[in-house]
Amino acid sequence: MQGIKVLKFGGTSVANAAVIRKVKEIVTGTNSQLTAVVVSAMGGVTDLLIKSAMAASDGTKAYKDFLTEIKQRHYTALEELLGEDQEDTKKQIDQYLTQLDTLLEGATLTGEMTPRLLDKIISHGELMSATQINAFFKQEGLPSSFKDSRELILTNETFGGAQVYRNTSYDNCDEFAKDNPSGICVFPGFIGATERGETTTLGRGGSDFTAALLAAGFGADELQIWTDVSGMFTANPKLVRQARAIPRLSYEEAMELSHFGAKVLYPPTIQPVLEKQIPIRIKNTFEPEDEGTLIAASTGDNGKTVRGISYIPDISLLSLEGPGMVGIPGISKRFFEVLSHAGINISLITQASSEHSICLGLNTADVHKAEKLTNEAFEFEIGRKQIKPVIVETNLAIIALVGDQMKSHQGLSGKMFSTLGRNNVNIRAIAQGASERNISAVIDRDDVKKALNTLHEAFFEEQTRQLNLFVVGVGNVGRKFLDQLQNQSIYLKDHLKIRIRIIGISNSRTMVFNEHGIDLKDWESALSKGIAANLEDFFRTTRELNLRNSILVDNTASAEVAVMYPNYLKENIAVVTCNKIACSSSMELYRELKDLSREFNAPFLFETNVGAGLPIIDTLKNLIVSGDTVIRIEAVLSGSLNFIFNHFNDQTTFHDVVKRAHTEGYTEPDPRIDLSGTDVMRKILILARESGYDMEMTAIDNLGFLPQKCLDAPSVESFYESLKEEEAHFQDLWKEAGYEDSSLKYVARFSDGKAEVALQKIPVGHEFEGLKGSDNVVLFYTNRYPEQPLMVKGAGAGAEVTASGIFADIIRIGNF
Repeated sequence: MQGIKVLKFGGTSVANAAVIRKVKEIVTGTNSQLTAVVVSAMGGVTDLLIKSAMAASDGTKAYKDFLTEIKQRHYTALEELLGEDQEDTKKQIDQYLTQLDTLLEGATLTGEMTPRLLDKIISHGELMSATQINAFFKQEGLPSSFKDSRELILTNETFGGAQVYRNTSYDNCDEFAKDNPSGICVFPGFIGATERGETTTLGRGGSDFTAALLAAGFGADELQIWTDVSGMFTANPKLVRQARAIPRLSYEEAMELSHFGAKVLYPPTIQPVLEKQIPIRIKNTFEPEDEGTLIAASTGDNGKTVRGISYIPDISLLSLEGPGMVGIPGISKRFFEVLSHAGINISLITQASSEHSICLGLNTADVHKAEKLTNEAFEFEIGRKQIKPVIVETNLAIIALVGDQMKSHQGLSGKMFSTLGRNNVNIRAIAQGASERNISAVIDRDDVKKALNTLHEAFFEEQTRQLNLFVVGVGNVGRKFLDQLQNQSIYLKDHLKIRIRIIGISNSRTMVFNEHGIDLKDWESALSKGIAANLEDFFRTTRELNLRNSILVDNTASAEVAVMYPNYLKENIAVVTCNKIACSSSMELYRELKDLSREFNAPFLFETNVGAGLPIIDTLKNLIVSGDTVIRIEAVLSGSLNFIFNHFNDQTTFHDVVKRAHTEGYTEPDPRIDLSGTDVMRKILILARESGYDMEMTAIDNLGFLPQKCLDAPSVESFYESLKEEEAHFQDLWKEAGYEDSSLKYVARFSDGKAEVALQKIPVGHEFEGLKGSDNVVLFYTNRYPEQPLMVKGAGAGAEVTASGIFADIIRIGNF
C-alpha cells in the first residue's frame, strides 16, 4: 500500500448522483494509506452562481431563480445518494444556501459586485459539493472526513485569482498529514483564504491547482486528475477524430500542451508537483479502466518526436513596426511594459532580425485595449513617423507542435509548414523557443480544424492520407464510381494508406452533406432525403467545411458545373472531372484553370476527358515533361462512334444502333454531341493543348457525316426521328466503305498546329482497322517516336471504365 494519493474530480465527474457513485468506486479502489479527494462544484453550478451574482448586482431579485435551481440540483443528488439519511446533510446545504442568499441580497442593495464578494459567493459551489460527497462516503461505510481547504491554503488578497503562499501552505499540509495519517479526506477545490481569513479563489483551473498544492504539501506518491476524457490526447478529439490518448508525457511536454489549449490540465497545476517530482495521472471517471496519461520526469519513449498538437483559439496579432525601431535600445522593453502594466498576457512573440518590427499574439478580448495603450505610449514616435500606428489582425489562432525530442530531429519545421501549405493554410507568424520543445504558428481561425487534422495525419497516422470527396453527378458514371469506391475502400486503406470519405453528394434535384462521411451502403436514401440542389450552395458548403484534402468530383457533362472549377481551385480544393467542357472551352479558361491549380496547390485532373479510363493524357504529359515534342497525333477518340459503326450494317438500322449505344451508356445524354463530332473535337483540342499548342475549338475542321436535317433537330426526340428518315444516307456510307473493303471510323488528326475530325474509310491492315466494340486508340508521333508511333489502345467508353479513370485520378492525388 502506498502512502498518500491525491485524487481530483472535476465538475462533470460530480455532476449528479450517478457519477458520484462512480467516484466512490474509484476512491474505494485506491491503494493508499491516506486518500485526499479534491472536488469541484457540481457541473454547471459555478456558472449558476456567477449568473446569480450578476443578477444581484443589477439590483434585481432574479438571482433567487438561480438559487432555486442550485438548491434543486443538490436536493436531487442528496435524495438519490442518501435517501432517508439526508436530513443532517440537507441542513448543512441549507446553511450554505442561506449564506448565499444573504450575500446576494446585500449585492442587490449596494448594486455592485466586488471581486472579494464574488469569491465568497462562488466558493459555495465547492463547499456544498464536498459536503454532500463526504456524507455519501460516510454512509457507504468509508472512513471519510471533510476538511475545508481554506484552513490549509494561504493566499494573498488578489481576489478572483489569488497567489498562493506555498511554503506556509505546505507547512499547513504537512501538519494535517501528521495528524491524519490514514483514511479518506474530502477537500473543496478552487478556494483558499487570506491571513485575515477571507475567502479567495485560485482562478481558472483552480481545483486542479488545489489538488497539486495538496499533493506537494503532503509529499504524495501520486496526483490523479479524474475528468471526462481518457488522458491528454495527441490533438483535441472533438476536432480530430483520429486523435488518441498519449500514454506518457514529461512535465515539460504536458505544460506546453496545456498552455496551448489542452484543457484537460491547467498549466499552474504542474508546477508544484514538478518541484517535488510527483507523477500526475490523467484518468477518465466514466471509463476508469482506460490507461489514461502518466506525466512524470521522463517520458521513457525516446522514439517519439512530436507528442501532441494543440491550439489556442481567439488570438489577435499586434504588430509594432517602423524605421525608428532599428538600432534603438528599449523599444521592446517599453512595448512589453505597456502590456504588463495593463495585465495583458502575451501568448506569442516574434521579431524580425532587422529589428524593424515586433509582432505579439494576444487574446482577442485584450487586443483593442492593447492597441489603444500602445499607440498612446508611442505617440511621440508615431507623430514623427518613426513608428507606424499599431497594426491589429483578428480572427486568428495559434497551433503548436509539442515534444521533448523535437530538438534532435531535423526537418520538423519544414514538414509542418509544407504540410500546412499543401492544404492552403496560410501562416501569419511563427515562433520557436530555444528549447525547441514547441513550434508555434499563427493561422486563420477558420483553418484550425483543417490544420489540426492535416498535421495529425502527417505526424501521427502512419502516413495514412484521408481524402474528402464532394461528388456532383450520380448518373451512370457517378453510380459506378461510388460502387467501385465502396468495394475498394478496405484495400485502399490497407495497401495504399488512403482513406476516402464522401462528404457531399449532389444530383440535379437534391444534395446531402455529412462532415463525418456518407455511408456508401445507404447513399441513395441519404440523397433522397437531402435539400434542394444548388451549385452555389454546394460550393459554399464545401468551402465552409474547410476539410483537408478536399476534392470536387464532377461526373456530369454540365457547363454550369464546369464554370465553378475556378472557385474550388482558389480554395485549395482539387478538381477531378470527366466533364470535357472546361478544358475544351476558351483557351483563356483552360490557362486560368492550370494557373490556379499551380498557384493554390490544388490538383486539376481530367484523365477521363480523353479515352475514359485509358492513360492517354498521363502518357502525353510524361512525354512532354521528359522533353519530347509532339509532331502529329492520329486517333479514334469516340468509343461511342466506334461502337456504333462496329455494330451498324445492312441488317440493322442506324437509329437502332444509336439507341442501343445510348442505352448501354456509351453516348452522352444527348447523342447529338457524339454524332455531330463535337465530342471528338473537344478531345483532340484537349490533346493539342496538353501538347503545348494554343488552339480554340473554332480552329478545328469538322467534316461531319450527319445530314443537315439531323443537325438541325431541335430536341433529342426529334433527332432520333430524323435518323429514321435519313436511314438511306447511312446505308450508303456503309456500302461505300464495303465496296473498298474498308471499315468506317471517326478519326481525329492533329499536325502542324492544325486539327480535323472526319468519318473515314479505314483499309485492311491499318492500325485503326482492328478496333472492336467501343475501343479507342491514339498514335503519338514525336521526336522520339517519328516513324513507329507510341500507341495507347483499349476500351474508351462506358460508365465502368470512365468511373475507373476518375478513381485513378483520385488515387494520384492521394499519392501526391
